[in-house]
Amino acid sequence: MREIKIGEQTIGLRASPLALLFYTQEFGRDLVGDLMKLLNVEEEPETFDSVLFLQIAWAMAKAEKGLNKQFPSFINWVSNLEYFDVSDTNIIQPIADEALDGFFRAANKPLGEGSKK
Repeated sequence: MREIKIGEQTIGLRASPLALLFYTQEFGRDLVGDLMKLLNVEEEPETFDSVLFLQIAWAMAKAEKGLNKQFPSFINWVSNLEYFDVSDTNIIQPIADEALDGFFRAANKPLGEGSKK
């Protein structure tokens, strides 16, 4: 779990299976697939999509709140943000880090660790 600050709002982010589900339900696409597009931006800068960062942040923020709490739709959530500075690494980097750490946990383990035969 990470927190980011956008404007005056502090937003909790949780990369969990629930975030994957919320993302697919809201946007009709796969969160990890869209994340992979963002990771290739250095090789293909023209593919940068700032809305994808917002969508991923929304899904992880909704997952952080859980099922038992009301959470705004994506458009309502974005409309309540004061601003979104794509050049601010204090916003963009934690979104990417939480997603990478949460959805690619095995990538940080030595080969064979955690798998059972």
